[in-house]
Amino acid sequence: MSGHSKWHNIQKTKGAQDAKRAAAFTKIAKELIVAVKEGGGITDPANNSRLATVITKAKAANMPNDNIKRCLEKASGAGGGDNYETITYEGYGPGGVAVIVETMTDNRNRTAGSMRHHFDKFGGNLGASGCVSWSFDKKGVLVIDNEDGDLDEEEVMMDAMDAGADDFEAEEDCFTIYTQPDDFNSVVEKLGKYTFSSAQIEMVPQNYQKLESEEQIALMEKLLDIMEDDDDVQNVWHNWEE
Repeated sequence: MSGHSKWHNIQKTKGAQDAKRAAAFTKIAKELIVAVKEGGGITDPANNSRLATVITKAKAANMPNDNIKRCLEKASGAGGGDNYETITYEGYGPGGVAVIVETMTDNRNRTAGSMRHHFDKFGGNLGASGCVSWSFDKKGVLVIDNEDGDLDEEEVMMDAMDAGADDFEAEEDCFTIYTQPDDFNSVVEKLGKYTFSSAQIEMVPQNYQKLESEEQIALMEKLLDIMEDDDDVQNVWHNWEE
């Protein structure tokens, strides 16, 4: 009976992981479509820098090549796929945590209402454009997994610097490489021998905010969870020191 329960738990965990991965692929598919649309219908990443950036993100997320190809075919087909627009919202979470939410939506009014509701429900408030983004820097962020310890820190750092990276951080189980947004695709190409576990343009906070109250921590976690589950939300950047 315990074996059955264990397998049941594994199935539940796997189901949750599969659902999360499917949701991530759906969000990336939107980005691919918008990148093609805003790039004048160009589906060749060599001639569409934004598309090249999104394809790198898709591959880091282990999105199958067939999925990427289908998205590009849909984007270049009649009508160019769905009519999404990118809208960024800024506000404060519990305890004054700065939050930036990047959305892609085909209904501006629906998304604006959802964002306001999410912030209000979990102890925050939606602010005006620019209210928190001044305290973030836009950077390319590449993460290389080194959980097995197979990679040499000094070698990876030298390769990153030679490729044109701005900064390098080594943690116990991974390396993080920072680039200027305009240098992102070039650095990725020059570091082609490495596999990235995450690769995208991010809003990196200049400083971090601690939450001392258990109630505020719980509210912040719920706010991030509901944002992640919102189909219109592509990315959430924040300065909470978890």
